[in-house]
Amino acid sequence: MERKFLQNFKVGDQPLTKEIIDAIMAENGRDIEAAKQPFADYETIKNQLDEAQKTIKGFQDQGSDIETVRKAAKDWEDKYNQAIEDHKAELADMAFDRALDSAITGAKGRNAKAIKALLDTDTLKGSKNQEADIKAALEGLKKDSGYLFEEAGTPPPYSAGAGTGGAGGRDTGGFNFGFTGIRAHDTGK
Repeated sequence: MERKFLQNFKVGDQPLTKEIIDAIMAENGRDIEAAKQPFADYETIKNQLDEAQKTIKGFQDQGSDIETVRKAAKDWEDKYNQAIEDHKAELADMAFDRALDSAITGAKGRNAKAIKALLDTDTLKGSKNQEADIKAALEGLKKDSGYLFEEAGTPPPYSAGAGTGGAGGRDTGGFNFGFTGIRAHDTGK
């Protein structure tokens, strides 16, 4: 789903707000990641199966003794257990990243990448209560670097309509300086 698609929807006469579109896009992103998850390790498993088949073929060709087979089985068990641990770590990292992105969106962060760079993500990952610690870290960052977050009702700097002045961009404060340009007699001609 593209943001442009949602911007064309209207409720009554009003288009959807940026906050609603952001929330829909965030939920859509989570749904896409959840749909990809069952297939994320397909290539790894396929490679492991190919390697296992080569090993089995090698045993058949060599006529190996039982000890060699046991050692190979133990090696494969170790590889399997390591793959499971690696996979669990990847899932935990993905869950943490999703939680952090959601919290930043919920806190109305302007630039998630900049906000993440200022947070101690390693400490937050190791936290026993990640949700509360992420929220506390973002609140602290709001106090120290409030410009990274949107304030409700305050237009961003340099946005259209944020300043004063007329259509020409000149604000003379109501004074007319009487200067209309250079005349021919001023230049000596």
